[in-house]
Amino acid sequence: MENIMENTGTQLQKEEIFKLLSGKLLMLINRYSQNRLKQVNVNITVEQWSVLTCLWEKDKVTQQALSDITRRDKASMTRLIDNLEKSHLVVRVPDSSDRRANLIYLTQKGIEAKKQASEVIGRAIEDIMKFISDDEIDFFRNILNRIMDNIN
Repeated sequence: MENIMENTGTQLQKEEIFKLLSGKLLMLINRYSQNRLKQVNVNITVEQWSVLTCLWEKDKVTQQALSDITRRDKASMTRLIDNLEKSHLVVRVPDSSDRRANLIYLTQKGIEAKKQASEVIGRAIEDIMKFISDDEIDFFRNILNRIMDNIN
């Protein structure tokens, strides 16, 4: 198979690039992480976790801000927040300075979910990254950042 890129002895072949670009890697990581959450009865999805992570860093933000940060469309974000509300992890509060916007607040249950969910996801990431050196991770991170820069 033809080499697309060669750097520090690492070769990415067309098939590997296709797997990366087709989302296969992301799908596998999400599935693995979701299974880990289920194993310990943390009843949130990986997608919900990504929204909660934003709120754990900065609570009381607009739905639009969450859409922008997570790069999700408005409809997907609305659905995610609807489900987070049904699980009593967040509430929508009308923005007093902009009647068109809602601020998303963590509930106490949402705040308390941080420790266990973060630990589970952290362990999943450790498992996924085992046997990969820091240098390899840095190299991969640099490549991904360059790809994102090229797109933006």
